Amino acid sequence: MEGIDPEVPPSGPGCADCTTADPPSWWFHLRRCGQCGHIGCCDSSPNQHASAHHAATGHRFVRSFEPGEEWFWDYAEQVLHEQGPPLAAPVHRPLEQGAPAPADRVPADWKRQLHR
Repeated sequence: MEGIDPEVPPSGPGCADCTTADPPSWWFHLRRCGQCGHIGCCDSSPNQHASAHHAATGHRFVRSFEPGEEWFWDYAEQVLHEQGPPLAAPVHRPLEQGAPAPADRVPADWKRQLHR
């Protein structure tokens, strides 16, 4: 798939933008940019950093960075692809991380803060 670099590793174990925000924020689920490996939070998350990354860079594809999920989303065509090329490890967030995360930043009313 053009626009996916399978050799680029993920930028880290969590949303790069939530982690560097001031103050740091939290996320629900994670998405990995297929072109540069940037990890951003999903559109249900309060900050929607994966979509913001696409808007800023034009990088077309994201893959779920959740355990057991291998699908890709194509922002350009607004199409879900059940499978795509294998990507460099790791292919999902750390299992012990959980969702939402990081645990010490998740507010008690986190479910009310999700975008639907």
